[in-house]
Amino acid sequence: MSARVGASGAGLGSGARATLGLAFALGAFAGCARSAGQASLQGDVPKAVQVGAITLPEVHADRGDSPFRLTPSAGHVLVVYFGYTTCPDVCPTTLSDLHRALALLGDAARRVDVAFVTVDRERDTPAQLAPYLDAFVAGGHALRPASDAQLASAEQAFGASSSISRSPGGDVEVSHTGTMYVVDAAGRIVVEWPFGSTPKVMAHDLGALLSGRAASAATSSAR
Repeated sequence: MSARVGASGAGLGSGARATLGLAFALGAFAGCARSAGQASLQGDVPKAVQVGAITLPEVHADRGDSPFRLTPSAGHVLVVYFGYTTCPDVCPTTLSDLHRALALLGDAARRVDVAFVTVDRERDTPAQLAPYLDAFVAGGHALRPASDAQLASAEQAFGASSSISRSPGGDVEVSHTGTMYVVDAAGRIVVEWPFGSTPKVMAHDLGALLSGRAASAATSSAR
């Protein structure tokens, strides 16, 4: 079959071949232009998920709680992470990587809002939670759900989960999703970074989103 197709193409007149060649060149040029105008996100691009209506209590070390809606400030993006302050490895590693990513962004890092949602609300008091996040990201939003039900509802919206178990000896074991989520101005999750994503990947995606060069979630998912 392929031999016949090739032979058929060889039998075209010179004018037809020239027309086909021009059409092919124009199509390739258009594809290159699209690639140059858009930057592919290196993290995982989910189907459009709306989380912007979620509001959780933001805690402060020196004053009472205030409501925080999970949408970024104008012209910003919002990074959301579910974890807990006594996490021995995954949380500090992930937040340290985010800290390095923000450093790579330079001045653009001012347009990245960060929210840390505790999954261990009983032990993570406001006096612990706010300073913990501030040690990694200055000006971050420390969120402490008012109830287990409120936490579960927020986790479900993001596709995250967590659990806490206690041994007979009193030891507490916490497990939780290690993914970071980036939310755009429309309240949609536009990219996810699984545990182990590098600061370079995070900085690339944040820079693309802030510059408006990132391909839309719908376009990327279609690919």
